Amino acid sequence: MAIIANTRGAKEAATFEGISYLGFPMSISETFQQRNTNKSIAEALNELSEIKNICVASGKKLVTYVSMGFGNPYNDPYEVDLVGKFVDVLVTLGSDVISLSDTIGVSTPQNIHYLFTSLSKAYPSIEIGVHLHSNPATALEKIEAAYQSGCKRFDGAIKGLGGCPMAKDDLVGNMATETILSYLKEKGVSNDVKQEEFAEAMRIAMEIFPAH
Repeated sequence: MAIIANTRGAKEAATFEGISYLGFPMSISETFQQRNTNKSIAEALNELSEIKNICVASGKKLVTYVSMGFGNPYNDPYEVDLVGKFVDVLVTLGSDVISLSDTIGVSTPQNIHYLFTSLSKAYPSIEIGVHLHSNPATALEKIEAAYQSGCKRFDGAIKGLGGCPMAKDDLVGNMATETILSYLKEKGVSNDVKQEEFAEAMRIAMEIFPAH
């Protein structure tokens, strides 16, 4: 998958055979949409429609991220019902996959469970996943809440690197891929990750980011 923020990026990514998914960040927060993609929500939705056409023409699938899907630090309007209405628009525009994104690490097991189960029931034909940010202490409970709710699609980053600069806690970053895999292994859940290749990726990451 390649994350893109405009049609130019989508056109370039679509030329690569090894890329199967184009991911576009849509935010419930008007402030974050402007900061993240330099577009209003309305402008981003128009762009999303164009990116969907690129996906169809190139045989790619469209993943749309619901950024700030669990709250935002800007006092922009937020409620769980708003997430459902937003997802309905994204489905109408042709999103193949919806990823509920906890951009600043404010999700809880309770709202992860509620949002995932309610949206999965409302849109049974759409693949719904999670893109969770967390500090190390709450990572496993968030993974478990999503998995126990039926989630089969998780985003992760090796060593949990990256995150959102608007998060108030310096320890909040992307969900570590190795933490997700460890949870699945403990539960006896199989996955398609090739362990030798992943171990090599971890080794390289330790060399590149030794202090993190």
